[in-house]
Amino acid sequence: MKKMNKITRNNLITYVLVIVLYIIVQAMIMSGSLSSLMQGLLVPLCAYVILAVSLNLTVGILGELSLGHAGFMCVGAFFSAFFSKCTAASIPAAGVRYFIALLIGAAAAGICGILIGIPVLRLKGDYLAIVTLAFGEIIKNIMNILFVGRDANGFHFSTKDVMALNMEPDGVVIINGPQGITGTPKDSTFTVGVLLILMTLFIVLNLIHSRSGRAIMSIRDNRIAAESIGINVTKYKLMAFSISAALAGVAGVIYAHNLATLTAQPKNFGYNMSIMILVFVVLGGIGNIRGSIISAIVLTLLPELLRSLSDYRMLIYAVVLIVMMLFNWSPKAIEWREKYTEKFRSKKKAKAEEV
Repeated sequence: MKKMNKITRNNLITYVLVIVLYIIVQAMIMSGSLSSLMQGLLVPLCAYVILAVSLNLTVGILGELSLGHAGFMCVGAFFSAFFSKCTAASIPAAGVRYFIALLIGAAAAGICGILIGIPVLRLKGDYLAIVTLAFGEIIKNIMNILFVGRDANGFHFSTKDVMALNMEPDGVVIINGPQGITGTPKDSTFTVGVLLILMTLFIVLNLIHSRSGRAIMSIRDNRIAAESIGINVTKYKLMAFSISAALAGVAGVIYAHNLATLTAQPKNFGYNMSIMILVFVVLGGIGNIRGSIISAIVLTLLPELLRSLSDYRMLIYAVVLIVMMLFNWSPKAIEWREKYTEKFRSKKKAKAEEV
């Protein structure tokens, strides 16, 4: 019971952290103390937090390295944006349309995760990292050569150019190759993003502390021992990986519905984006969900907060990365944190006993 209370308390702290940050930001917006540039970063920030938390499920809890998380984000973004643009007139209720888009984006990314995971997660080694890296690049390149249009006769597809679609004069281009999708309804808001962060935390934290979560972590710690007691290794690995992919798809939906034009550029869905998400996870602490949230927020906002320092901006950013790495992973730093945490708990316990 005491252990359960500790788990519940830690989960509540994480939820409260997100809610308090949301209230502070809303107060800053209402008072006019938050610049328009920073306000423009709020929705992408929500997407990055969800990406960091979901990737931590694969890297920290499952113990597998994924280098193509941006690929699942890309799948969710394009599938949901395609749906929203096609149904903008037929489903005028923005909330209903956005909810369905979320389901479509999550389902599409989750299915891709299952299709990748079924053959790869049966193997031992770093094959998942190689395959996910290739998947991310393949998806990005497919979206850059894909042309989709719609007219009275239905949908038309091509990988050549718009003229190859052979549409009627009233036809509309939906996906225009490298120019992507233009005119996606901007339904994503900061409030919606925070609600989806809380939903993501609820799913991930409950999975971690469930029977399935304990099975997943036992596989991470010792696969042979887990197999010897009858745990279906492939099943639980596939469960964690597909949920992680689906949540990345949700982040893609948030991201896509915040842009006037969605394009599959390397800066949006390329290898560097996947590495940036992995950096959020590593610096926040592998397996530490709350750390992933803080790391994603700090490392996303820091370059903009330091923009006035132009020449020294990236230098300070690099120093912060090094300091965060040392604080989280240096043996001396870990020993210092444990020492002062124990001292704080002892004082708190002594005060409670006095009362």
